Amino acid sequence: MTTFVDGNHIQLLRNGTEYFPALVAAIDQAELDIYLQTYIYQADAIGELVGNALMRAAKRGVAVHVLIDGFGSKDLPAYFIKTLAHAGVHIRIYRPKISPWTLKKSRLRRLHQKIVVIDRKIGFVGGINIIDDFDIPEPAPNNVPPRVDYAVRIEGNLMPFVTANVRKLWHRMTWTTKLSAQSLRRRRKNKISTMVAMQPAPTAATPATPVKAAFVIRDNVLHRRDIEEAYLSAIQNAHSEIIIANAYFVPGWRFRRALMAAANRGVRVTLLLQGRMEYFLMFATHAFYHEFLKSGIEIFEYHKSFMHSKVAVIDGQWATVGSSNIDPFSLFLAREANVIVDDATFAAELRSDLLVTIENGASQILPHIWARANLLKRVSSWLAFGMVRLFLDLIGRRNEE
Repeated sequence: MTTFVDGNHIQLLRNGTEYFPALVAAIDQAELDIYLQTYIYQADAIGELVGNALMRAAKRGVAVHVLIDGFGSKDLPAYFIKTLAHAGVHIRIYRPKISPWTLKKSRLRRLHQKIVVIDRKIGFVGGINIIDDFDIPEPAPNNVPPRVDYAVRIEGNLMPFVTANVRKLWHRMTWTTKLSAQSLRRRRKNKISTMVAMQPAPTAATPATPVKAAFVIRDNVLHRRDIEEAYLSAIQNAHSEIIIANAYFVPGWRFRRALMAAANRGVRVTLLLQGRMEYFLMFATHAFYHEFLKSGIEIFEYHKSFMHSKVAVIDGQWATVGSSNIDPFSLFLAREANVIVDDATFAAELRSDLLVTIENGASQILPHIWARANLLKRVSSWLAFGMVRLFLDLIGRRNEE
């Protein structure tokens, strides 16, 4: 069950254009501690911008903790990590073993959440990695917009939940990592600043206009299906409209059935999906087009640039922004984090932005056109979907589809 708390200020941040300036500004104001957890950390201009801010914070005595995923950040150069560490930034790598020759679940359970917590008062949650907006898998023509992505900036009563999540994971990684003699010396050197950082942070002031929100995670212990269940509950209770914008959309049967049932009872269901195929397995999404279109679900594919969104708006009141895709990797394997906001004003802002994206950069998939789609495309979609199902069988998760 999703637990909502009142008294929050939730700010929607569109793309890195809004996210990174807000993030760096918050880092530069940090006084006690910073926790940054991300799937991808790239040593590009954005990575250097954020890294320099983290090093400035560490040098003024702030305890800075950075946790990156071993696979998502496998290309982060060793010199970049050493530079951060030399400046006093504590760095851990989540599951550094990334051998492609194994299907062990432990190798596939990645840190996919993107969370930053500053002084336990300010938080950032969303789908935006530490990477330049224009660093996209498929080169795009000039004068196109950056990748479409979202995050939220949080203050208020939700922050203890977000803080507890990142601190718990960090301490778990610390205990399971063999610290070198050098890192032990660095810990002793920073003992005073760490002790200060462990003191309770001042309570954030309650916003003048309280917003109800929930922090929902997915892990492999106590919260295995929390994000999926939050989606399903909102979809099953929808009365008028569902808009889902998701980059990697390969839902299981329960999710597909819930969407089609909503459409059949008169709810307008709109899917904004990625039109640029980054991986062959993304063609698995097409396997559902026929049954979705037959149920009256509207499908739009975004082609103008690259879409990385993981957001939804339901009935103009319920909205979510986070890191979780609607696919087997996010719903069954990875660590994910979403914020759910129960507020008409926030939902209207996100909904308006999605409608603009659809209008300016997406094309609608019409039933009669899809029915005439070439045979190769249809075969490719079912082949890709078959590979996804085989993957689920191999990792022993098919029963959760």
